[in-house]
Amino acid sequence: MAHTNTARETRIDLLHGVERFNTEVFHQNRDILSSLAASQSPDTLFIACADSRVNPSMITQTQPGDLFVLRNIGNIVPAYGEMLGGVSSAIEYAVSALKVSHIIVCGHSNCGAMKALLDPQASQLDKMPTVASWLRNAEAARAVLEATDAGPATVRSLSEQNVQLQIAHLRTHPAVAAGLARGTLTLGGWVYDIASGEVVVLDETSRTFIHVDEAIAKLRAQQADNATA
Repeated sequence: MAHTNTARETRIDLLHGVERFNTEVFHQNRDILSSLAASQSPDTLFIACADSRVNPSMITQTQPGDLFVLRNIGNIVPAYGEMLGGVSSAIEYAVSALKVSHIIVCGHSNCGAMKALLDPQASQLDKMPTVASWLRNAEAARAVLEATDAGPATVRSLSEQNVQLQIAHLRTHPAVAAGLARGTLTLGGWVYDIASGEVVVLDETSRTFIHVDEAIAKLRAQQADNATA
């Protein structure tokens, strides 16, 4: 009975949140929300973990309409043809219909999916066959890490390797491959640290993760080079 009461309180809290949105938040943001009523034109597809501690809009400080968000356990992108479904269709729609110019795959610290990959028994994956099947799309990340990492594999290092793997999987999707070939699409990888709020960014040249300020400086330099070319 206690569980039922707690669940009921949670539902009430959620409805109070909706009530506050209707009476306060919506009116404070009426202009931007009204402008989105008929259509959307986000610039970025943001692929993140379903973890409740990860809030893409808060991390990026973006407004409604800026991000097309795709979330699942482990921020995973199955290679094209492996599991055609919600992930594949969202990617195809974002690139082909919405014409996003950038795709970000964002992993995070203390990720339950990465913990399960490292220690399936402790995570009781045998009791979650659907999750276990889904996580096979990240197995190569663990294999690479175990083959190349000098020290013991950690959740953080596996999260970073997994981001790189999922970007590689993205390249197998026809819409993404076409966008990259045309030069109308770019791919990026991030890892978000929950405790510190820090985001590190995958540097395509070194295949390492760098601080945000360094990533911004590199992009500015590329922008300047393109302007003078």
